Amino acid sequence: YEWTGTAAGGINLHRNVIFRNERGPSLPSSWVDTPSAFNLWEHLQRNCVDGIDGCDALTIPHNSNLSGPGLIFASAKVQTPADLDMPVDAEEASLRQRWEPLVEIMQHKGDSECLLGGDTTDEACGFEKLPYNSFAGVGRIAADGGLARLGPALDPDARGMVRDALKKGLVIEGQVGENPLKYGIIASTDTHLGTPGLTIEDEAKGHGGAGSRNVMGLPDDLEFSPGGLAVIWAEENSRDAIFAGMQRREAYGTSGTRPVVRFFGGWDYSGDLCGNADLVSQGYAGGVPMGGDLTSPPEGSGAPRFVVSALQDAGTPNAPGTPLQRVQVIKGWVKDGKAHEKVYDVAGGDNGASVDTSTCERQGEGAASLCAVWQDPEFDSSESAFYYARVLENPTCRWSQQICVDAGVSCDDASTVTRGFEGCCSEAHVLTVRERAWTSPIWYAP
Repeated sequence: YEWTGTAAGGINLHRNVIFRNERGPSLPSSWVDTPSAFNLWEHLQRNCVDGIDGCDALTIPHNSNLSGPGLIFASAKVQTPADLDMPVDAEEASLRQRWEPLVEIMQHKGDSECLLGGDTTDEACGFEKLPYNSFAGVGRIAADGGLARLGPALDPDARGMVRDALKKGLVIEGQVGENPLKYGIIASTDTHLGTPGLTIEDEAKGHGGAGSRNVMGLPDDLEFSPGGLAVIWAEENSRDAIFAGMQRREAYGTSGTRPVVRFFGGWDYSGDLCGNADLVSQGYAGGVPMGGDLTSPPEGSGAPRFVVSALQDAGTPNAPGTPLQRVQVIKGWVKDGKAHEKVYDVAGGDNGASVDTSTCERQGEGAASLCAVWQDPEFDSSESAFYYARVLENPTCRWSQQICVDAGVSCDDASTVTRGFEGCCSEAHVLTVRERAWTSPIWYAP
């Protein structure tokens, strides 16, 4: 269920609460009962773990991009923006690791990976961003292309982004000895339709009843998307095994497509591992999978090595998957108490692929699979760090443009822009999208 915590001004503190199996409390805890995430964990400990034999649970921060100044990544005891700088001690940091092994990086209401500006020059951070940072600051781009302001315009804030939270966690770990923001990564839908997994761009149905306002046109406001997907590596398709995979953070998120991604970290992987049929078994044997902690380096081992493998979404006969463009490794580290980041291209690259937005026909070549064994060229064994992989597909039409094309809209011909399709020709309309996947990080500690 969703714990719908909030703070003054509509700042979002929501958590998704996931139970291991069918054993759970008879009633959920509401925000009224538990006005902070810390209180929620106390409730789950008392009424689930300690109160019911075989009960276990975890919580997942949900839509951090709407948490104002990053309130969702502040102390778990926070209840108002005035608490933003409340200190986090080692006990709370350890407790948060226990209860929150994962964070949601994307869903229907936008992407929360990173935000351009400051130290972040990563151009791929411009992906699917909402133009506001809380429910109170909505500057909604309506389906007809107009901007319906429901409150003050509040710009997106980097402090509500997952990459900044991961960096903040390293800084806090250097101060108190524990990392409270040691998150694995998933994505989700949150479309309120009761249709989990319905994330195909050209089948977008809108957010719950949103489309009922525009039954003759675009089914949703322009800044929203069909949402993403959560992927868990587990030994079997059972609740217990999947829950265990979530707890150990062996998970990744996608923006809605279904590439198959592996990510391992170790100290002595062979440079030719990508050509081996037993890559996965060697990945486990020689290191740790996504979500894990690098072991102590053997004497004279140098920098860690990472193996990343991505297979294109196979798609279906009627909707083939999109080829892959590149694989990147994003590194965050702390030096002299300050966090830094860098993006490395490790496989593939700029292949010149494009999409004809008038027809949505894809153009150019791409890869069915990409793989690399990569070693950090700037590794410093004295600095804490995390590494996660990002897989980018070739560009395709965004859901909204696909619907506009299917409806025969041509912005050069006003007669084709019929009622409900005005947004197709709005300046705010983004026509293309580069679908992607993000793995959980692998951490290094001195």
